[in-house]
Amino acid sequence: MAAFKTLDDLTDIAGKRILLRVDLNVPVAAGKVTDATRIERVAPTILELADRGAKVILLAHFGRPKGEPVADMSLSMIVSAVNEVLGRKVLFAADCIGHEAEEAVDGMADGDILLLENTRFHKGEEKNDEGFTQELAKNGDIFVNDAFSAAHRAHASTEGLAHLLPAYAGRTMQAELVALEKGLGKPTRPVVAIVGGAKVSSKIDLLQNLVKKVDALVIGGGMANTFIAAQGIDVGKSLCEHDLAETAKAIMAEAEQSGCAIVLPVDGVVAREFKANAANETVEIASIPADAMVLDVGPKSVEAIKEWIGKAATLVWNGPLGAFEIAPFDTATVAAAKFAAERTKSGGLVSVAGGGDTVSALNHAGVADDFTYVSTAGGAFLEWMEGKELPGVAVLSKPE
Repeated sequence: MAAFKTLDDLTDIAGKRILLRVDLNVPVAAGKVTDATRIERVAPTILELADRGAKVILLAHFGRPKGEPVADMSLSMIVSAVNEVLGRKVLFAADCIGHEAEEAVDGMADGDILLLENTRFHKGEEKNDEGFTQELAKNGDIFVNDAFSAAHRAHASTEGLAHLLPAYAGRTMQAELVALEKGLGKPTRPVVAIVGGAKVSSKIDLLQNLVKKVDALVIGGGMANTFIAAQGIDVGKSLCEHDLAETAKAIMAEAEQSGCAIVLPVDGVVAREFKANAANETVEIASIPADAMVLDVGPKSVEAIKEWIGKAATLVWNGPLGAFEIAPFDTATVAAAKFAAERTKSGGLVSVAGGGDTVSALNHAGVADDFTYVSTAGGAFLEWMEGKELPGVAVLSKPE
C-alpha cells in the first residue's frame, strides 16, 4: 500500500474550509437514529479539525435516492444524533451545492461544523461529474476523506474532489488503512483467513485472492457445503451451490499450488428445520442425513479452527461459521471468536475483521472490542480483501 497523507501533514488550518467526507449512512427508524456507530467512528476527525480552528463542512450520503431529493433520505434527520455524539452544535444546509450551501459556508465561524444535504440528491455525485465536483469544491480549501466505507466508489465526494483540492485521510480512514496493511498488505506470518457466509458466488474473487496470500483458509457457513459437495459428499438439504463445484475445485487446486491449506468442516450440526432451538444432532461431515441441513460446524471442526488460530500471527475474518443469528447454531462462531479475542488480548495475534454479518457476529459474541480492528465498511472491506484498488484510497496516495 502506498503512503498516504493524513491530518499530521496538515498545518495552519485555522480558518480554512475543510470538506470532510464522512459515512453517516446510519440506520434510522421513525425518524430516529438507532445505531450511531458510524457517527462515533468519525467524531475524532471532526472534533480534531474543529478544535484546530477549521471550518468543518461535512459531506455524506444517505440511502439511495438515485439523484433526486427524497424527503425520508434527508440528512436533516440525523443532525440531532450528530450533535449528541459530538457534544457540539452542528449547522445544516438544505443542499450540498448552490446558493444555500454557499450561504451556510460563508456564515461559518472558525471551529464551526456544518452538515450539507445528501450528496446523492444530485446525479453528478455517483457519476463523478466534473461540473458537480467543481460545485462541491467551491466551498472548500482542503479535502479530507474519512469514509473508507465509500472508498470503493469513484464518486464526486469520494474521489473527484481529491483531484481539485489538497487531499488527506482522516483519522478513521488512517486507522483502517493501517489495520488493513497489517492484515494482508505486509502481515506477520503465519496468516490465517476465516471466510464464512451463505454463498461462494458472492465471494469468488475474495477466495481466489486469499489463497495466494494466506497460509491457511478456513471456510465455514453455507459456502463450505459447496466445497464439501464438490468432493462428492452428499450434503443433504443444506444450502449449497452445486453449479459451482468446478469453481470450488479450481480454488482448492490454486490453494494447493500456492501452499495454502484449505480448512473445511469435518463435522456439522444438522437440523430438519431452520429455526431457533430446532431439534439437532452432530454428525460426521460424510454422514449428513438426506433430509437434514448443516446449520453450524461441529465441535471437532471448532477445535481444528482454534488450532489454526493458535498457530497464526495474523487473522483476517469475513463471515460467520454457521447460522449465528439463531441458537444453538451460533456455537462455533462464538467459540472461535472468543478464542481469537483471547489471543489478541494476550498480544499473540493481530486480528482484523469486517463485513456486516461479521461485525454482528462479533458483537453477538461480545468480543468486537477485543479484536485489533473491526471494519464497519462492508463493500469496501470486501473489495480490499479481494485485492482490488479502491479509488477513494488510491487518490490519497503521496507521490513517489
